[in-house]
Amino acid sequence: MAVQQQITTVTTTQSSGQWSTGLFDCCSDMGTCCCATWCFPCFQCQTASHYGWCACMPLLDPCAFMAVSCCMRSSMRERYGIQGSTCVDVGLVCCCYACAWCQMAREVKTRTTSGIQQVHMVTQQLHVA
Repeated sequence: MAVQQQITTVTTTQSSGQWSTGLFDCCSDMGTCCCATWCFPCFQCQTASHYGWCACMPLLDPCAFMAVSCCMRSSMRERYGIQGSTCVDVGLVCCCYACAWCQMAREVKTRTTSGIQQVHMVTQQLHVA
C-alpha cells in the first residue's frame, strides 16, 4: 500500500460584486491618481504588472484602439467577481480612460493587500495494490 500526498492551493476573494471604489473616487487614493497624472504610461505599465499581465501591454493601447484596456477591465471583473458587461467596460474606457485606469489600479491594490486569502490543503490518496 502506497500513500501519495498532494498539495492543493485554493484562492478565495471577498467580493461584493462591485468595484471597491467608484470610477471618480480619486480622493480615496491620492497616490494612485498623482502617479497617473505625472506619468500615465508608467502608471499603466505598473498596474498591468501588478495585475499579472505583461507590463508592456498597455503601450499597445493606442495602436489597438484601447482593446488592451477593455480586455484588462473585463478580465479584472471576471477574476474578482465584479458585476458588469463588456459593453459597459468599452464605454467607460472610451469616455473616461484615465479614471477607468485609476479605478483598475485601486482595485488591484485593494485585492492584493486585503481581499485574497490562500489556503493550502494537503490531501492523501491511498493506493492499494
